[in-house]
Amino acid sequence: MGNAGAKANFKQAVLDLTSKPGKQDDDAFWDQLCADNAASVSDVFNLIPAEDIRQLREHNPKNLATLCYKAVEKLQNGRDNPHSINPKKIINCVRLLTRLLPCMLEDADWRNYFWSPIPSGDSQIPLASLLLGVIEDLLFCPDFTVSHLPGQPDKVDDLHRLESCEYIWEAGVGFGTKPPTNAVQDQHRGELLKLLLVCFSEVIYTPTTEEDRMRWISRFTSGENRHVLPLFTSLLNVVCAYDPVGMGLPYNYLLFNDTREPLAEIALQVLIVCLDKDSQPTNDETGYADNYFINYLSRIHREEDFDFMLKGMIRLLANPLQTGYLPNSTKKVSFHQELLVLLWKCCEYNQKFMFYVLKTSDVLEILVPILYHVCEARNDPSRVGLIHMGVFLILLLSGERNFGVRLNKPYVSKAPIEIQTFTGTHADLLILVFHKLITTGNHKLQSLFDCLLTIIVNVSPYLKSLCMLSANKLVHLVEAFSTPWFLYSSPTNHHLVFFLLEIFNNIIQYQFDGNANLIYTIIRKRQVFYQLANLPTDATNIQKSLAGRKSKKQSEIVDDLKSPTAPNAPSSTAGPLLAEVPGVAAMTGTGPSTSKETNEEWVPSTEWAENWKARLPLQTIMRLLQVLVPQVEKICIDKGLTDESEILKFLQHGTLVGLLPVPHPILIRKYQANAGTNHWFRTYMWGVIYLRNTDPPIWYDTDVKLFEIQKA
Repeated sequence: MGNAGAKANFKQAVLDLTSKPGKQDDDAFWDQLCADNAASVSDVFNLIPAEDIRQLREHNPKNLATLCYKAVEKLQNGRDNPHSINPKKIINCVRLLTRLLPCMLEDADWRNYFWSPIPSGDSQIPLASLLLGVIEDLLFCPDFTVSHLPGQPDKVDDLHRLESCEYIWEAGVGFGTKPPTNAVQDQHRGELLKLLLVCFSEVIYTPTTEEDRMRWISRFTSGENRHVLPLFTSLLNVVCAYDPVGMGLPYNYLLFNDTREPLAEIALQVLIVCLDKDSQPTNDETGYADNYFINYLSRIHREEDFDFMLKGMIRLLANPLQTGYLPNSTKKVSFHQELLVLLWKCCEYNQKFMFYVLKTSDVLEILVPILYHVCEARNDPSRVGLIHMGVFLILLLSGERNFGVRLNKPYVSKAPIEIQTFTGTHADLLILVFHKLITTGNHKLQSLFDCLLTIIVNVSPYLKSLCMLSANKLVHLVEAFSTPWFLYSSPTNHHLVFFLLEIFNNIIQYQFDGNANLIYTIIRKRQVFYQLANLPTDATNIQKSLAGRKSKKQSEIVDDLKSPTAPNAPSSTAGPLLAEVPGVAAMTGTGPSTSKETNEEWVPSTEWAENWKARLPLQTIMRLLQVLVPQVEKICIDKGLTDESEILKFLQHGTLVGLLPVPHPILIRKYQANAGTNHWFRTYMWGVIYLRNTDPPIWYDTDVKLFEIQKA
């Protein structure tokens, strides 16, 4: 809406709508509201405040229903007459619906309004189906959202006869032709996709008990959508082909307007929402017959397709790590959270893709950016969800032997990760970042401790040589987690010590050669293990350990683990509060959960303490100390050694063959999908989408039910 007069007319029409009932048959009036003097999307949001839409909803519901229907009807007319389509008028209607729908979907009666049947041709279909069908067709409309193909007639009379698989938006999976990029078409696609996302957002307003809360998504991803394959392929290819660096010129993003970035971002958001589902029916061999997006994703199998997808995701995930010689010379993209969700979906729904990722060292190209993002976010309470997402992804990968083996590759990257410098492997990098999360992260990360340690347990049997720094950090965690007050302050804290001992046992039993640094650190810090073995469990000592701690909350205990250099977290946060995080037992279907939900009434007893103390797997470490401590002390006295490099040399050539207990079987805790984790991922995904769509603020100030909004 370029000029002030047009804006004033539009505003007046909105006021008339709210104040004058009975506008249903005034066609001139409706034309004015959907005129072709296209308002910018922010104009539409500013000129129609949410309160006005609610007024209309409560006091003039017929006007609101008519306005909504007329906007859909104008889209339908454009779809049915593609040769004479008026792009400005179509985009104006799209923006109007993008504004109206969130305020309609927050109300249960209006949610059902979209699913009440309306006449369409000879039959009746729900308004929601009509709207989705029109959007689907318009996404492949020549001269509007796609370019004409050579050899095809200049004007298309009927979109129903168009073979949309020939008009896929970008080369990549299943499509080899690279179409020309057209900035205007990219913008039209983006506006239509944003409206789709608004339609799908019914799920954030409905109680989680409502079975049909995902009906918009179900309809769009079903066989009813005749463009479901080209749409899935277009969205995936646009995301994975996007290169923010473009021609590689420094500061090029300041010289050229990049219309692909907003399209790649909204395409990614629509794609991950379409890959969401509640159940897994097994009525075909993939198990995903009811959601064609998941079905197609699960069927991708060609190595060149996997290579294209993986390289695209690595390029975008690693983008924030890129530092050119000139400051700020490289364009930075900020949709890494949505990318992590997409990567998760690809691994979860397509095992062949995950094995392809693990088959090459490319998995480390994914790991390093994830570790960068989680480390960088550790003190920001508003980014706790990002840390969980990254850690869950690493947990998923750690369930496969190949991941542990790959971690032995030397780490030479110069990624700007805030940890002490070290010379070692990617395994060392993983341990150092996890130690940092535990000791200098904000207290909301405590529910993740068991997950972080489970990952290290999973990879520990394959770690050939830890550096001295990471060996020290692991033993420091035992020291911190085995203090009596920490063990006795919660019914589940001792599980963390069990995980750590399992890590040491795996390395000693399966990778003794090459791990002299860890063996030396265990010997040097042997008092930690002796004290743990002799932990007093009588009632008097338990009470003495807890004395002086009564005033401390469980959530503050972790502050005692913090290093003196830990920065303080910001005091206020803004954004969605996520669902409760599933414990590692729920996520892997094994062992005890270390969820930090503690019972206020719980009191540690001698019987309870003795029960788990008797099960501490200390035999291997105690046997190692029994054999090696006298040997190390003897050579130190005999040779007058004070230099640790000589002791390390001695340990490198030592052996414990035949002296240790029989090796235990390796236990890998694999991630298993369940209702709790599904709910967490959905909440996280929509929380990210809510926060990322602030211009215009699509869902802001509406009554969202899926998560709580915390205002700063």
